[in-house]
Amino acid sequence: MKICLVTDRRRRDPIAQARQAVEAGIDLIQIRERDLEAGALAALVRAVVGVARAGGGHGPPESKTTRVLVNDRLDVALACGADGVHLRGDSMAAAIVRLSTPQGFLVGRSVHTREQARDAGPVDYLIAGTVFRTESKQEDAPLIGLDGLTAIVRAASAPVLAIGGITVDRVGGVAATGAAGIAAIGLFAGAEPLTSLVEAVRMRFDTAKSAP
Repeated sequence: MKICLVTDRRRRDPIAQARQAVEAGIDLIQIRERDLEAGALAALVRAVVGVARAGGGHGPPESKTTRVLVNDRLDVALACGADGVHLRGDSMAAAIVRLSTPQGFLVGRSVHTREQARDAGPVDYLIAGTVFRTESKQEDAPLIGLDGLTAIVRAASAPVLAIGGITVDRVGGVAATGAAGIAAIGLFAGAEPLTSLVEAVRMRFDTAKSAP
């Protein structure tokens, strides 16, 4: 499975969190600090990239390298040596991003419907939500639920990560939809350290995937 930690510096320091994420073998760190000006965002991205480059983590073999993504700011991602960009649903086309990025640069997109998943373009992964109620979204924010997640997974040509209200207890249900993993803010915001939590998430997910 793939695990994406999404930052929120109001809840936890991203640099300190990145150190633990690398140690825990988290696959992706998405820097999602949309209110930061370019200079401050770039400084944060460089710091997190430095943390990711310095450590290999102690997770499973496929998770030894933690890659850093920047939310929607392709210019900052490229200038700061990040591993990819995560596009909003209403952002630029993935095909256009591919024209100005090097080989191996990750491109992801947020989607909320199976139509958006089908039309996402040449992306490496999708993040689908909001699956469950979460404090990161307003109370009246629409939810896709597990049925909506299943529909998106079936329509997508790229791996789908579920986001929104993800907990260890809900990971099995997510795995059963055919999703490739999870992305989360709150799940990781209070965990100290992350290693045990990540191990529990992977175990629940893999167990559900292997169930008949």
